[in-house]
Amino acid sequence: MSPSKLDSTDSFGHEEASVSCSKPENGCVDSLSIFHSEKAVEELLQQTPVAGMDEHLIEFSEALRTVAKALRRAAEGKASAQAEAAEWKWRYELERTRNIQMEQKGNNNCEMLRHWWIRSSLDNAMDMLRIMLPCLFFWEVGKEQNKRIAEARMAEQFSAEKNGDLDCERVKNSDNQSMLQNESNEHSETGCMKHGIWSHEVLRDRESDSNSNADRNKIMRKASFKLSWWCNGENGDQHKHDIVSFERGNITTAERSSKQISLKWESDPQTVLILTKPNSVSVRILCVQMVRWLRERKKLNVYVEPRVKVELLAESSNFSYVQTWKDDSEISHLHMKVDLVITLGGDGTVLWAASMFKGPVPPIVPFSLGSLGFMTPFHSEHFKDCLDSVLRGPISITLRHRLLCRVVRDAAKNEYETEEPFLVLNEVTIDRGISSYLTNLECYCDNSFVTCVQGDGLILSTTSGSTAYSLAAGGSMVHPQVPGILFTPICPHSLSFRPLILPEHVTVRIMVPFNSRSPAWASFDGKDRKLLAAGDALLCSMAPWPVPTACQVDSTNDFLRSIHDGLHWNLRKTQSFDGPRDRDL
Repeated sequence: MSPSKLDSTDSFGHEEASVSCSKPENGCVDSLSIFHSEKAVEELLQQTPVAGMDEHLIEFSEALRTVAKALRRAAEGKASAQAEAAEWKWRYELERTRNIQMEQKGNNNCEMLRHWWIRSSLDNAMDMLRIMLPCLFFWEVGKEQNKRIAEARMAEQFSAEKNGDLDCERVKNSDNQSMLQNESNEHSETGCMKHGIWSHEVLRDRESDSNSNADRNKIMRKASFKLSWWCNGENGDQHKHDIVSFERGNITTAERSSKQISLKWESDPQTVLILTKPNSVSVRILCVQMVRWLRERKKLNVYVEPRVKVELLAESSNFSYVQTWKDDSEISHLHMKVDLVITLGGDGTVLWAASMFKGPVPPIVPFSLGSLGFMTPFHSEHFKDCLDSVLRGPISITLRHRLLCRVVRDAAKNEYETEEPFLVLNEVTIDRGISSYLTNLECYCDNSFVTCVQGDGLILSTTSGSTAYSLAAGGSMVHPQVPGILFTPICPHSLSFRPLILPEHVTVRIMVPFNSRSPAWASFDGKDRKLLAAGDALLCSMAPWPVPTACQVDSTNDFLRSIHDGLHWNLRKTQSFDGPRDRDL
């Protein structure tokens, strides 16, 4: 305890010090009192010790020094807290001013977005209601069944104990097994999973397999599936790690994605969308065979593009059961109707399939009918066996991340006033177009300045696009399941400009400065070119909707095989063994 006032004298009656500490108001320390306290402590410590000074006085002087340090730290903490509070107040006022400006503007786009959000919420509420009603029914039925099973087991247990045929250990094991079974049943009924990533289940109206009009109006269930981590056995060399652990002050790595991702169907797929590469005779022949097989053998509903339906009807009038859409507005609802997407073509067909879905994307099964095929591991010659395996499940899945790109014009009042966003699976490219001048681009990462690009342009690529344009510009090849953004310059006029790989959580902003000699052009997956004038900016961040593509073996095996077969990566003749060798020491 520290006294409020202390008068100490030595053994000869000399006064040594008088320290007065007044109690601070509201827990705050007055700077003047701190100054006097520190001064008194220093005077006390600088006095020459007299003979016979006792050890208690030395300990007390150390305690006073500690108190002085604590008071100084309290004053510094108070000043820091006041500065931080002023900064947060300024941020609050700035954000409040922005919100008031946005509310006053009240443009038609915000109003349309609000109506769309209300409409979507009502649709989702109806879908959830359709899901919950049968689930509640089955839950009640399962509850009654579990109750009857438990009562029957208790009766059998009582009878066994009475007859002396069952010992206590077996009763305990039986109870434990019963509890685990009930927990497992409840776990499967609610649609949750311990190591799951996500699942979905939507009820909707769909045409059935029958030709009668009554069956066409029957309500069908959209196929439900779950994604989970898996590895080659529990005792294998692959182990799951979480992001970071701080247990007992030790930092350890996390159980994360050293396992592959597996898709398991909870209900059978019923609707398939087939997308094909145009102007290809071999693709057209394969499409006819696949549509007929999926309908006749698998009893699936088949969607195709309007162009493909015209080609199928020209082939035979028996393809009248094939469904399509009338206008682009129906494409936005395809993810609610389609359980599986099949692409017949190359990587460009996969890019086209991903661009059709502005939100969630159904699993894609890509067949290789193109040139290189980094994202198309399946071969068309064995399409029946491949589709049998996919429809039966479980299958390995590669979650390919996409970039969400927004153009902010110089006339915009804030970064929220953007044009329609773009979702890219490979890359967004900012180049000089037809101009003969160097591209001048200012690059920022989460409001931190990165560099100024002077050259032909810049590539912001996903890891799936690391084997595309970014590779040609000198970027590294990255496993597609690694979340990140590749920052690759195009012919920079510099000897030290090396490519970067940025983490997935950052937002990259590319701006054309006002002193640029020419505008820049942005293209998204090789199309939809946009002019970027002086003062315009491009914002890129990781999109929340990845593209799930099926694997032939697993994600790593398919990736390595694609760079070996497509690029002949590190292919050279093996060194001869019969040449000169190092002598044994």
